[in-house]
Amino acid sequence: MSKYNVNTSELESKLYELKAGDTVFLSGKIYTARDAAHKRFFELLDNGEPLPFDIRGATVYYAGPTPGKDGMPVGSCGPTTSGRMDKFTPRLLSLGLACMIGKGERDESVISAMKEHGAVYLCAVGGAGALIAETIKSARVIAFDDLGCESVKEMEVSGLPCVVAIDARGNSLFVSGRAEYAEQRKEA
Repeated sequence: MSKYNVNTSELESKLYELKAGDTVFLSGKIYTARDAAHKRFFELLDNGEPLPFDIRGATVYYAGPTPGKDGMPVGSCGPTTSGRMDKFTPRLLSLGLACMIGKGERDESVISAMKEHGAVYLCAVGGAGALIAETIKSARVIAFDDLGCESVKEMEVSGLPCVVAIDARGNSLFVSGRAEYAEQRKEA
């Protein structure tokens, strides 16, 4: 397993270098969006309207950060369960989404679309929202303000720690990790 410092602006060029199990310290521009925002993305797309940001090469973090205190751009900003976005994800990947950040497994339709279009899925540590917030340097609502914490935010991050859970070739840490664990149990 390797460690990488990656800026989101160069992520597309590094997609096939990253392997399931690698650690990534992500910096640059990311966008928050959860299920309510994804539903609205589809309404926009179905009506022939543009998304609130350029999806090509973008990184979407499945999170709904709480308001910031003491001069911080956001409060707690932990990942939400990614599977809730699975029904939306293949279409967004076909439009050029390069990276998703969340927690938990993804279904086969997402993995197939990742392999077809070239994208990675990173996992952030669940339950560490306050720690993750320290990597967020700025945040501003860019769409769906009425959704409150679940509005779409453009954030600048510096060194957001993640693990490559599923790489652009479809290799999954959820599969390889379980196999490795089962093998170690046999040997014990």
